[in-house]
Amino acid sequence: MKIHTAEFVISAPTVEKCPAADRPEYAFIGRSNVGKSSLINMLTGRKGLAKTSSMPGKTLLINHFLINESWYLVDLPGYGYARRSKAQQEELTRMIKSYVCERENLTCLFLLIDSRHKPQNIDIEFIRFLGENGIPFAIVFTKADKNRSGELKRNVKGFLDKMSEEWEELPPHFVTSSAHSDGREELLDYIDEVNRSLN
Repeated sequence: MKIHTAEFVISAPTVEKCPAADRPEYAFIGRSNVGKSSLINMLTGRKGLAKTSSMPGKTLLINHFLINESWYLVDLPGYGYARRSKAQQEELTRMIKSYVCERENLTCLFLLIDSRHKPQNIDIEFIRFLGENGIPFAIVFTKADKNRSGELKRNVKGFLDKMSEEWEELPPHFVTSSAHSDGREELLDYIDEVNRSLN
């Protein structure tokens, strides 16, 4: 799939304020500092589309971008950022869960995992929540270029093995590097394939 147009539509504080649910929607979520904004900019080929920051946890709203005038890419707030107050963390968790569970045109949720780390409990718990609520999702391993030789394959396998302890069938997964555009074609082709299957 080629990205011809990518435009910001709205930053919504609640799922009720999101655009009309009239197009397929692909949302991106992950722990703070997982490289979400960089990945979105790499996928769309628009350097400043999603705001990147040296401070993790800057996304606090549900950000919609219209791609090729046919589907939405959604940038969701990151979870698990410890420097937020407990009340703010709880508010963001409520926002994320209501979007994920109530957004009727959510076609696939891309869960971003930092490929440099061993499986984190917070990610495994979130995956469990997705399974319990029947949310269609795929795993996107980020920052592939930041691994030493052999580490990437080992870390990806370790995460998928951990998931296999609870999942009979694993979701699709992609390995990406925003710096080198690795995984871009595979991810966009997957979205294109799913969009075609909806017609």
